Amino acid sequence: MKGIILAGGAGSRLYPLTSIVTKQLQPIYDKPMIYYPLSLLMMCGVREVLIITTEYDKPFFENVLSDGARFGISIHFEVQAEPKGIAQAYLIGEKFLAGEDSIMVLGDNLFHGNFASFRSAVKHQLAKEGGLRAQVFAYPVTDPERYGVVEFDKKTKKVLSIVEKPENPRSNYAIPGLYLMDGSAPERAKVQKPSPRGELEITDLIQSYLDEDSLRVEVISRGMAWLDTGTPQSLLEASSYIAALEQRQGFKVACLEEIGLRMGFVDTDHFRKVINDTPNSPYQDYLKIILKEYEEE
Repeated sequence: MKGIILAGGAGSRLYPLTSIVTKQLQPIYDKPMIYYPLSLLMMCGVREVLIITTEYDKPFFENVLSDGARFGISIHFEVQAEPKGIAQAYLIGEKFLAGEDSIMVLGDNLFHGNFASFRSAVKHQLAKEGGLRAQVFAYPVTDPERYGVVEFDKKTKKVLSIVEKPENPRSNYAIPGLYLMDGSAPERAKVQKPSPRGELEITDLIQSYLDEDSLRVEVISRGMAWLDTGTPQSLLEASSYIAALEQRQGFKVACLEEIGLRMGFVDTDHFRKVINDTPNSPYQDYLKIILKEYEEE
């Protein structure tokens, strides 16, 4: 299973902040936004990740994340010269995917809580149970008309319909920016026709699996928070949410070094070297605490 983070686009809803640095590198409390979708992939066991961004922003991402060795993973970068829809990511990432299944997350989507439903979905995807070839996720919302909405059989998890921003939603389950697809996704994207706005829509790509009855849905558990951080207000809300959690519990959310250690991607010797390479800061102090607790467990 390989991972993709789509971190391109102009981020115009966050202007003038994005005149300084791209949306996905804006701070969510004490870490860059990109840490949060990357943490999700790592906690699902993904160790090869492709980040798709713009030519201008690529050096900034490389400066922040390098090749991922610090976290025990491998990070690659590709350029999206012009944003032409979410499904375009599978064309850009075709060589990286090399026919493998993938989990893609949008770079401005933040998930926090019990990751069991995500891990379960990855397990089912790899097993290809019951002809399964692709999966979307369902998250209950009070205003489904603002989102892509999925209607499904709650017993079988079979998807019945997907409608983008419907006037009369058939369910209250929105589709977050998180998708699991088999190795045929790039080939499917190649034969897609652009929508009236000139983009390769992710809903059209998903529909191709639905038409074959190979699409299933995974309902995100009630203990999971999903935040879209694409506006100044949602950016502030996400930062406040993470700040409250960390200050109350004493644990950091989306600490990639800690996740790498706890997932077994790195050993304690590597982690100790990472600490030594980290600037003198509260973040370094936190890593020292984690190492001590980990060695005492």
